[in-house]
Parts: sequence; C-alpha cells; structure tokens
Amino acid sequence: MTPEQTLARLGLSLPAPSIPGGNYVPFKRVGDMMYLSGVGPQRPDGGFMTGVVGADLSIEEGYNAARLCGLVLLANMRAAVGSLDRVAQIVKVFGMVRCAADFGKQPETINGCTDLFVDIFGEAGRPARSAVGMIALPRGIAVEIEAIAQVAP
Repeated sequence: MTPEQTLARLGLSLPAPSIPGGNYVPFKRVGDMMYLSGVGPQRPDGGFMTGVVGADLSIEEGYNAARLCGLVLLANMRAAVGSLDRVAQIVKVFGMVRCAADFGKQPETINGCTDLFVDIFGEAGRPARSAVGMIALPRGIAVEIEAIAQVAP
C-alpha cells in the first residue's frame, strides 16, 4: 500500500496545512530534502491542545498531542510535494514537550508522532529523533514537533 492508501485505510483525514504565525514558511525544500517547521497539536476544530504534560495532562494525552502534531506535519508534507506517496522517508524528528520539571517521559510522549509516521510509511517512517522537555512552548501548547523528510525523485 502507498502512504496515501494507508492514510485512507486508517480512516485518517489531515487538517489544512499550517499557516505561519510569523516570518517563516511551513516547509522549505532543498534538493531532495524537505525541512518542516515546528507545528503544534491542532485539534479538528482548529483549536490547539494546551497544558503541561506530567502536571495537568497525562502521558496518554501528551501522546495524543504529539499524534495531532504528526497529522499537521503530514498535511504540510502533502502541501509541499502534492502527495505523501512522494515522501521517500522521514529522516529526523525533533519533539518538544511542555512538561513538569520532574517529568522524564518525553520519548513516550513523542512516540505519538513517530508511531503515526511508522503506521503511514512503514520502516521509511522510523526517523532519527530527539525528544526534549521545555518549560514553555508558544501559546501554551503541550507539544511542538518539527521534522526533516526526503522526497522521492
């Protein structure tokens, strides 16, 4: 199955691509590499999941926030190249979790995004990855994730 077919089989719909809230673009292509700006966990109603993972949000809620980020990143990938079938592989994911000071489960939280990528792209969706904790993220969002992907010729 292609990534687009897998997305449909899983019954997933992608949100509208990101609209930058500042002086940047949602993605930048350089040769066969696609750099995706950080995105927040946008809900289907257009609002964002906010809160502190490990304080007022559970790990499961943080995982779901990371998954929402993954859906926005997929929407931006599709906008950049026309179809997820043109994405050769996910190269790198950098995940930031707004979390309590003693929280140490950032990797389990960011799995929400990378599990989604593996579901869609198979082994080509398994990236190199960083998962770090932050005391604050823009507008109080719970998670922000950026990615790098390679585009097929």
